[in-house]
Amino acid sequence: MEELDQDTSKALSAIAAKSRSAARELATTTADIRDGALHALSEALLDNLDLITEANQRDLEAGRQNGMSSGLLDRLTLSPARLEQCAASLLGVASQADPLGEVISGKTLPNGLKLRQVRVPIGVVGMIYEARPNVTVDVAGLALKSGNAVILRGGSAAATTNQALIEVMRGALESVNLPSDALASIDDLGRAGARALMQAHGEVDVLVPRGGKNLIQTVVGEAKVPVIETGSGNCHVYVDETVDIDEALRIVLNAKVSRYSVCNAAETLLVNEHRAGDFLPLVLAELLSEGVKIHGDEQVLKAAPLGSDIVLATESDWEREYLDLEMAIAVVTDIDEAIAHINRYSSGHTEAICTSSITAGEQFIDEVDSAVINVNASTRFTDGGEFGLGAELGISTQKLHARGPMGLSALTTSKWTLFGNGQIRE
Repeated sequence: MEELDQDTSKALSAIAAKSRSAARELATTTADIRDGALHALSEALLDNLDLITEANQRDLEAGRQNGMSSGLLDRLTLSPARLEQCAASLLGVASQADPLGEVISGKTLPNGLKLRQVRVPIGVVGMIYEARPNVTVDVAGLALKSGNAVILRGGSAAATTNQALIEVMRGALESVNLPSDALASIDDLGRAGARALMQAHGEVDVLVPRGGKNLIQTVVGEAKVPVIETGSGNCHVYVDETVDIDEALRIVLNAKVSRYSVCNAAETLLVNEHRAGDFLPLVLAELLSEGVKIHGDEQVLKAAPLGSDIVLATESDWEREYLDLEMAIAVVTDIDEAIAHINRYSSGHTEAICTSSITAGEQFIDEVDSAVINVNASTRFTDGGEFGLGAELGISTQKLHARGPMGLSALTTSKWTLFGNGQIRE
């Protein structure tokens, strides 16, 4: 780990101090005030649509010149339609119930003390993420609704877009008399700023990395700030022997090609050997027609259409998050082998089974160790908006505090309160 630059550390500390002050102010606001601010942010994005999308075009052009892959360019794109979706997601967050003050548990103790556990903001949230400018909006909205301040490091590829978004949203906060420092960026501090953010124990309360495997591993390995770990999406679809073939085809195609650059896209397909004869030729033809490069095992290669360029899968293919029009496919003997394969290679994000058997579906749910399990549904549904969360901070694949799509409750902690009438401990 590189030694921290002292000037950068001081700059980060100054930003974090302002963020902490803003967080304390937000924590005392009412839900109506915070919801009003979310509406102001949404309106500001729409009012500045041209400014923001023009900034995004500059990032996209730079990405093309630097040889950015089509999948990453898709993630980076903030078209007018996508920006409108971002604005709508802020209204969705505003419509959610206020998480603050929610009584998680409560009881009266034998000595008459009234005990309650209630939700409160975490405080200052740090976010390190890659070329996903929509995340800038989602995180800002979720942090504001839950009474937290947020410090963002969005990466150089989206720097121009993120700068425009943050300036617009900070202005909207000021327009409703809330502290603009509730939303801060350290993009100007570069990679040194990201390292300083990771080391800012006591100044930043929690850190959330969102991006590729290398980014997440770096943050988890180097951070002194507590980390909520999100994960890459090596998602699987297993086609069982008892399956509706037409339904399974629709699910596999949607999971892979509807938007291949996102973490909930399927990267590996497992097919029960008893359905390989009739299902494999159909799914291979469909995937190839969509331009998907296929890495298959020996049985998949035998079923490949003549003239296709399916390649033999290697060990690393089963571990990869392609984020592109590529997919690994294997034939398995039964559901037990499918589950063993998934538990070995999966990143713990989302897995799906296509089956007509209730027993198989229940076994898959019980034995697959991932954050989200889908029975007869596409992996693409793993999303905060689809789950009714309004937006999401990320998809957590860890097992502490938050797992799966992280909404408002993931940005809260709890406080215990005791109400008495003079009791003392004997």
